[in-house]
Amino acid sequence: MSQFSNYNFSGKRAIVRVDFNVPLKEGNITDDTRIKAALPTINKILQDGGSVVLMSHLGRPAKDMAKKPHLTLADFTLAPVATHLATLLGKPVQFAEDAISDEAMQQAQQLKAGEVLLLNNLRYYKEEEKGDEAFAQKLAKLGEVYVNDAFGTAHRAHASTAIIANNFEASNKMFGLLMEAEINAGEQVLHTSQKPFTAIIGGAKVSDKILIIENLLEKATDIIIGGGMAYTFYKAQGGKIGTSLCEEERLDMALSLLDKAKQKGVQIHLPQDSIIADKFDNNANTSAAINTEIPDGWMGLDIGGLACESFANVIKNSKTILWNGPMGVFEMEKFQHGTKCIADAVATATQNGAYSLVGGGDSVAAVNKFGYQQKVSYVSTGGGALLEFFEGKELPGIAAIKK
Repeated sequence: MSQFSNYNFSGKRAIVRVDFNVPLKEGNITDDTRIKAALPTINKILQDGGSVVLMSHLGRPAKDMAKKPHLTLADFTLAPVATHLATLLGKPVQFAEDAISDEAMQQAQQLKAGEVLLLNNLRYYKEEEKGDEAFAQKLAKLGEVYVNDAFGTAHRAHASTAIIANNFEASNKMFGLLMEAEINAGEQVLHTSQKPFTAIIGGAKVSDKILIIENLLEKATDIIIGGGMAYTFYKAQGGKIGTSLCEEERLDMALSLLDKAKQKGVQIHLPQDSIIADKFDNNANTSAAINTEIPDGWMGLDIGGLACESFANVIKNSKTILWNGPMGVFEMEKFQHGTKCIADAVATATQNGAYSLVGGGDSVAAVNKFGYQQKVSYVSTGGGALLEFFEGKELPGIAAIKK
């Protein structure tokens, strides 16, 4: 049993870091997945007879306002989240307009058992991202117990995700249920994976995934590479890739990765063929090509039929699967088949007893889009955090609780 599950919150006020950084359109929440993911943690505290002070960030107010001058601070308020959370919980949710004001302190101290308070956007304060100790102390005073349930921000050494934990005894700081599940899923794949272990790495750039591939060379038996990054590997080996995405400055790195994999006995699977297009557009003319012979003026935007078949065979024979990144531009209907085919293979392998972890914004979006959420073992809520976890880095939000 976990520290959180064993802890009795009766009469305690818990300050809980959640990840309510949800997409908003004209003040309405368009995807409440992250809010729903925090409900088990919130409900356990309330059912024990505790009260809850929730804190989160929303967007990047300063940076986003600089890029889009029509935006104001009001566009980053968590008030709509408080309203939506009240509906999900079936009880009122109080809202503090200012996270560290005297009013917020008063609201927190007056909370009765079973009551919930949501603080406004932590990133209204530059001290949050700077990991300011004085700011973290003010937040800490709002609760008697600290619970971190925001895996999506665990890779940031921010005031509310890492520094705040210094103000609590070891017995009064812990992970929430979502954070525990994320860490357990990640550690199962990284440290106790059954072989064959296949990592499916997609996305646009080799440079974004270099560290995760290098770390997985120590763990995986097979690495499938898809998406735009595959063309850098083909160009490095002398292939003709037309106008497909390519990081010219990473050609040596691609060859080096292939060499390291060979030395370690790890099988790297590159897609043999692609669905190619004459422009980056869903209405483009399309064709199929072997990946060493893509004609000039054409670009690969999805893996082809041969790649789908060979990748699916590798996946279906796996006991452990990690999937991070799509196989093509799955947002466009013409180029979604490859990603869908991978999702289907992962679901089949899971049904046959494999353990599958899907993580990273685009992979999760694809799994949700194609309706496979319930057909894989675990869908992670962490994008950057999951990447850094699999790169072998220590995440500040995790380290702060464990020390």
